[in-house]
Amino acid sequence: MITKWDSRFLSLAKEVSSWSKDPSTKCGAVIVDNQRRVVGLGYNGFPRGMNDNGYEDRGHKLTYVVHAEANAILNAVAKVKGCTLYVWPIPACNECAKLIAQAGIERVVSLSPTQEQRIRWAGSFAAASIIFIECGIKEDRT
Repeated sequence: MITKWDSRFLSLAKEVSSWSKDPSTKCGAVIVDNQRRVVGLGYNGFPRGMNDNGYEDRGHKLTYVVHAEANAILNAVAKVKGCTLYVWPIPACNECAKLIAQAGIERVVSLSPTQEQRIRWAGSFAAASIIFIECGIKEDRT
């Protein structure tokens, strides 16, 4: 069930996504503890220190970009175990789902994928859902 607080933190993830330099896909993630304190923020982009020219080349971008969820976990200022992760605008992929599970995040809130996203990332979304189910991570979508 999506609450007013979930909507607020999804809006914050949307704002964080605007910080990405990727012209085609801007993603944001926010990690919140059980006291509604933000403990991590992240957006998709090249690793620190790497030249961030290359978003036009899809293959290059997919090879090097760090996803918003991973950046939020890596940038967290407190332990993320037991926290909720908010992701905008695309649900977590299977690679991020593995990191989310390993970090001990207990809940993921995102938008439902668009039809185009479902087609393009069907396998990744399916694998992410399996990871979440088997690891006991609650997944809520708007």
